Amino acid sequence: MLTDAQIAEFKERGFLVAGRAMSDEQADAMRSRLMEVMEGHGKAEPERISSWGGERKVIQIVNIWEADDLFYEHLFNPTILEMVAQIIGTDTLRVWHDQVQYKPPRTGGATDWHQDHPYWPIIQPADLVSAWVALDDADVENGCMWMVPGSHKWGPHKGGTIGTNPDGFSPMPDLSQLPEGIDITPVPMPVKKGHVAIHHCLTWHGSPPNNSDRGRPAIAVHYMPGYTRYEKDPGKTHLVEHNVEVKPGEILKGKHFPTVWENGRVADHPPFSER
Repeated sequence: MLTDAQIAEFKERGFLVAGRAMSDEQADAMRSRLMEVMEGHGKAEPERISSWGGERKVIQIVNIWEADDLFYEHLFNPTILEMVAQIIGTDTLRVWHDQVQYKPPRTGGATDWHQDHPYWPIIQPADLVSAWVALDDADVENGCMWMVPGSHKWGPHKGGTIGTNPDGFSPMPDLSQLPEGIDITPVPMPVKKGHVAIHHCLTWHGSPPNNSDRGRPAIAVHYMPGYTRYEKDPGKTHLVEHNVEVKPGEILKGKHFPTVWENGRVADHPPFSER
């Protein structure tokens, strides 16, 4: 459970390193399974495995929970769910999707400065938060995320693309889009193995290349409050839209968007093999 001070910090800064979410042994087991899925040896198929960046690449997996039972059970982590429910102020949480961005040792690439919600044009309102769990230490050396404190209060910035200044890996926004007198100075957000960091879907963030001899394995789950709606936006779509089974304007739910927290507790759910 988060303290009042932690909740206040999140509301002010738009992100929070919230503490331990699993043991080191659990994190090691999930890291091992992540490598198996990346190598094509998962129990089933995720939504997508892809990479970008050429020689400095980032490997992305979407909905790894569909490919492995440990990641499926991770959706229902009670410690994380209680924290997220406190932050949003809701008694119902569903999964929008999960996401892995793995930065390999020495060759891991950068993730440019952005906001999440503008890349999710089929859901409203912008009240989602992401719970990012490090499966090994994530620090400045191996390309941890950087955040701009308070940026979640500024609204979407030109479709979510902030722009990245390669000199020192800083955000390079169109200042005419921003309130006067704001500070866009980024800060690093290191996260220890097995610990969770939570950020708002409008908080500016990015991560520089991994120049270290260590990989940067982590799992992010994007949680949405129970009132999140499917909103069809002509000309825009999303990777998982083909899984939507409700009509525009209706609450987004269904087997591909599992309810994980209901009436203030972990929701009942079938085992991985029967989902």
